[in-house]
Amino acid sequence: MSLTLPAGVALPVTASALVLTQQPGNGDNGGQGEDFGKSSPVGFLVLILFLIAVAFLVRSMTKHLKRVPASFDEPAAEEKAAEPEQPAAGSDAEAAEKPVKDSSTTKAD
Repeated sequence: MSLTLPAGVALPVTASALVLTQQPGNGDNGGQGEDFGKSSPVGFLVLILFLIAVAFLVRSMTKHLKRVPASFDEPAAEEKAAEPEQPAAGSDAEAAEKPVKDSSTTKAD
């Protein structure tokens, strides 16, 4: 099985393919002149400065991350949750044994 294009389509396709594959003949190498691919000492200096800045940022970030607590829960909430598990001594135990009056109901005489 071969692929054939109709005559009305073949001419524009081949013409556009020829135009697109041509090399520039006017001396323009598409930005790839004599110095293409060569770096300058200024670029190397900028690269070194960026690497130093990144090193300082990483150092600062690790210092800040060491100060972050393991949990963001409030310590007071943890103490209150642990308190009912332990039996209370003294007046708290006596107050728990006495029945509490319900003040919401009143007798009508």
